[in-house]
Amino acid sequence: MRAAAVTPEGDHIRWVELPGQEPPRVYVHGLGATSPAYFTEVAVDPRLAGRRSLLIDLLGHGISDRPAGFDYTLEGHADALAGALTQAGVEGAELIAHSMGGSVAIVLAARHPGLVSRLVLIDANLDPVPRVPGSSGSSGIAFYSEEEFLEGGWAEVRDRVGAHWWSTMRLAGREALHRSAFHLTRGTVPTMRELLLDLKIPRSFLLPEADGPLPGADALTESGVSVVSIPDCGHNIMLDNPEAFVEATAAALEER
Repeated sequence: MRAAAVTPEGDHIRWVELPGQEPPRVYVHGLGATSPAYFTEVAVDPRLAGRRSLLIDLLGHGISDRPAGFDYTLEGHADALAGALTQAGVEGAELIAHSMGGSVAIVLAARHPGLVSRLVLIDANLDPVPRVPGSSGSSGIAFYSEEEFLEGGWAEVRDRVGAHWWSTMRLAGREALHRSAFHLTRGTVPTMRELLLDLKIPRSFLLPEADGPLPGADALTESGVSVVSIPDCGHNIMLDNPEAFVEATAAALEER
């Protein structure tokens, strides 16, 4: 396990690193998740293995520190991640990023372009979303005030999300979970979609086939984003259909 201090207070981002050739690949998890649990199976597949690979946990999640004083905005996550990657000697990385991690990866590429050479986004959040009571995702978490979430809303979320997601969500700091969800639903200015459209690096977007057409797909395609539908999966594509995920990701990483 590797670590880098990324805040003035000395809070650490940590990651599991697989040895291999440069340029590196960086795997970034979604809200309430952890990269080693979500990506190890696919990262060691022969079609993706062989590169130096960092399975990294965002601040507040997984094996990384959970500072209660951090803001957990998408920009804050991106800058903290940039600090960790810089200390790890990473340049021009290929980022493979899921859900909220995809949003962070877009912001990272926009704010720290030297760190990112390619994006493979996995059902990432591109737009602000309404906060919906009773939802099991970020919109349901963000519907609570932070005080309500810390005082007991987290337990209601636990009961809604089920054992699979809670197995990694419970590792996240509660302030981190709420603030990350809140800022994810709020999005960025410009939006993540607008930032993605403006990037000049190779970009791919994987989504579950069952979700139907991706809103705004035509504009994304026109800007050079490759939009790929994956069959037989839900939001967690790499877990639900690892074979199709590896095939699509390997193809995306070869595109120019």
